Amino acid sequence: MSVAARLLITGKVQGVGFRVFVCHEALARGLRGWVRNRANGSVETLLIGDTDAVEAMVEACGQGPSHARVDHVERLAAENDGSRDFTERTTV
Repeated sequence: MSVAARLLITGKVQGVGFRVFVCHEALARGLRGWVRNRANGSVETLLIGDTDAVEAMVEACGQGPSHARVDHVERLAAENDGSRDFTERTTV
């Protein structure tokens, strides 16, 4: 079963390779969607795929790469936006 989750991740999550980490981990789990920095210093991601893979990715985002400090992961309802792969998007 395919599900979608949108995450807003706050803390020290920009300038530490967080987007690269999310892309690598999402692709390794066979997920689709995207990741981008936000102007307020947070990172936003849309994860689409198998329920177990999405849940594992949510957990991975709570840890982040070694130089990051994740203070909070807010999970929001989301819908499949039709993404065919996993990409980095421009900052909003």
